[in-house]
Amino acid sequence: MDTRLLRTFCTIARLRSFSAAARELGYTQSAVSQHVVALESDLGTALLRRRPVVPTEAGERLLEHAAPILMRLDAARADVARVAAQPTARLVVGIAPLASAVAPALARHARRSGVRDLTLRVLPTVAVAEAVAVGDLDAGVVAALVVRADPLSLPAVSSLRATPSTESAALVAVPREHPIAGRAAVSLPELADARWIDAPDVLGGLDELCATTGLPPLRTAVRCLGADLATLRRLLAAGEGLALLPAEAITPDLVGVPLTGLDLVYRAEVLHRREEDGAVGALVAALAGGPGDR
Repeated sequence: MDTRLLRTFCTIARLRSFSAAARELGYTQSAVSQHVVALESDLGTALLRRRPVVPTEAGERLLEHAAPILMRLDAARADVARVAAQPTARLVVGIAPLASAVAPALARHARRSGVRDLTLRVLPTVAVAEAVAVGDLDAGVVAALVVRADPLSLPAVSSLRATPSTESAALVAVPREHPIAGRAAVSLPELADARWIDAPDVLGGLDELCATTGLPPLRTAVRCLGADLATLRRLLAAGEGLALLPAEAITPDLVGVPLTGLDLVYRAEVLHRREEDGAVGALVAALAGGPGDR
């Protein structure tokens, strides 16, 4: 398959529009349509329904393969470009919302490493990982909920490296007047019928929590989209639902109740590409517990 055609198909499927895909990719709408026709001819099946624009069953299956294929191509291009590039005093680092506490230390270490232009981008963990893999970010700090013995789920790109940073116990975050606020501990099965806040861009989705813990589907009270930890905490403090937060994310208007039965932690890791040196290498070493203060 021609990867140019594959990229066009993925863009149309994501935007649900031929015209929007043409604008994003810099093609005419006619060229975008021709790309899809050529790809469908190559594979011998329809990939997109036109009204509305949605993938067919075959198109959905192709998307499962296409996204990692294109990401690995972008990662390969970025890896080669990085080797060929001259050192720079500019650094772009992604931070997942639950890893935002490292921002001051990150800025301090960047300054000590000679970085004169530091840009921080707050993004969901998955977006940080993908952006580091394809070279849109020089490095990233992510945090996600896992059973303590399990690894974080990251893109399968050979050039992407993850260096452990910190772990923090997952706590049930509730307002101070909540019935469980005074409990010494609580188990997740006890909260199976509670109202939960689904904040996939900050915490990962409730479906991921259920998959990790084996719980049946949880009842969503509010769905909070965007990498906005402050809004999530306001909803929690107002009693609009429950969520699991790391200890350092619990504010004075919240109580963090420990969990029993599962050893769930929020693990922070520094993401970078292999064989990093210079400013990025110093930053990775510092945030991963290397020399210097954190």
